[in-house]
Amino acid sequence: MNQNLNYLIEQVGRDKGIDKRVIIEALEDAVLKASKKRYGLQREIESHYNEELGEVELFQFKTVVDKVVEDPDLEISLEQAQVMDAEAEVGDSLGMKLSVEELGRIEAQTAKQVIMQRVRDAEGETTYNEYKDRKGAVVTGFIQRIERGNIYVNLGRAEAILPKREQVPREVYKRSDRIKVYILDVQRTPVGCQIYLSRTHPGFLAKLFELEVPEISEGIVRVMNVAREPGERSKIAVYSSDSDVDPVGASVGMKGSRVQSVVQELRGEKIDIIPYNADPAKFVCNALSPAKVSKVYLNDEEKYMEIVVADDQLSLAIGKRGQNVRLASKLTGWKIDIKSESKMEKLSEEVVQRLSTIPGIGEIIARVLYDEGFYSIEDVAEADGEELGRICGIGEKKGEKMVEAARSLIGLTKVSEGGKQERVKRGDDSVERLPGVGKKTATLLQESGYASVRDLFQADIGILSQLPGVSRKKAEGLIQTAKDYIDTGE
Repeated sequence: MNQNLNYLIEQVGRDKGIDKRVIIEALEDAVLKASKKRYGLQREIESHYNEELGEVELFQFKTVVDKVVEDPDLEISLEQAQVMDAEAEVGDSLGMKLSVEELGRIEAQTAKQVIMQRVRDAEGETTYNEYKDRKGAVVTGFIQRIERGNIYVNLGRAEAILPKREQVPREVYKRSDRIKVYILDVQRTPVGCQIYLSRTHPGFLAKLFELEVPEISEGIVRVMNVAREPGERSKIAVYSSDSDVDPVGASVGMKGSRVQSVVQELRGEKIDIIPYNADPAKFVCNALSPAKVSKVYLNDEEKYMEIVVADDQLSLAIGKRGQNVRLASKLTGWKIDIKSESKMEKLSEEVVQRLSTIPGIGEIIARVLYDEGFYSIEDVAEADGEELGRICGIGEKKGEKMVEAARSLIGLTKVSEGGKQERVKRGDDSVERLPGVGKKTATLLQESGYASVRDLFQADIGILSQLPGVSRKKAEGLIQTAKDYIDTGE
């Protein structure tokens, strides 16, 4: 009995986490393919692992024929068959044992390749089944090697890859370092199971807090959303289902112990913990912390919010290179435009003056319209006359006259089909149509959220002047160009 082979099967099964039956089937298949290569594909050969003997046995089967043997590889005469088995009859399939030792070096190499491939496939399937439901989990491993910027991490019984794009830029890694990572994805590939890791994913930050804060793991405190600029700064919104539990306090911990543990794991990344609020305006105000907000104007349809802050709070609200407002926008899902009180006052005066150019609208009514959210001639032109009359307290007829006057002012025309009205909305035109704005500048504006002329006109000079190659003077010129285009079309 070959106990050595039985032991090897058991050992490989334990090390690779593979059922020993899979290894035995791989052995049988490997020896069968090697024998087919040695004896020919036409022969009927079967392989079987004999656990008692600890070896793979080969059997060739031939059909018993009466007299003439036409194919010696597939047939055997009745006379010869009865020498081997006295009870053999015509038509029986008679098995004869072949010697495995007769397989040559090439056949042995074939068997080895088959076994290795089958074991790899089984190992990959085992790994996939083990990790497929662990996507979104945080695990700890050791850095095995670094190749072309990609880091290969040993997770114990599996190797995973931390791609360069999922690494925090400022972090430095070296071989054998212990590393905590987020399982981003688990995929079947032609070369086996591939586990992809991340340290930049927002979910990584959320899971780290879950590990550090018992109230989160118990479901009392929930992480509502996370916005990250990996390695620099993050904002995390938390909510408590228990009125007696402060979600921010629970996340910070005694003397900041819990949040500091997360900060240390992220190598110094700054973290703002924000109390979640179902009211979008309050949530955005919280998200802009530490800046204090004076006023909020919101547009539910476009998920756009205009935030007014004191002049000394403007730089704090915007943050370094616009980071604070950018993270707040990601966290809340709202487009945020921040303006200082002085800028807002100046802008309101400009809007009031512009609205006053509509025949029948004086400064007092213009201010009423501004307070009710009418910021342009287009807004008045799109309004309902009855509603406008009610808002201004001037009656339906005068309200309709104001709407008609605004439409006439911006070039609204009637369409014969259906009698519907449409107009050329200059404010909705692309910034590419602005005179003096080149293609490069237009592309920069569009990529920065100023796709339309109206977006540019309503922009904050402070934020606009932070764009690459845009000075404060140029920002003022761009906004003035947008204003002139809306007013005159030129």
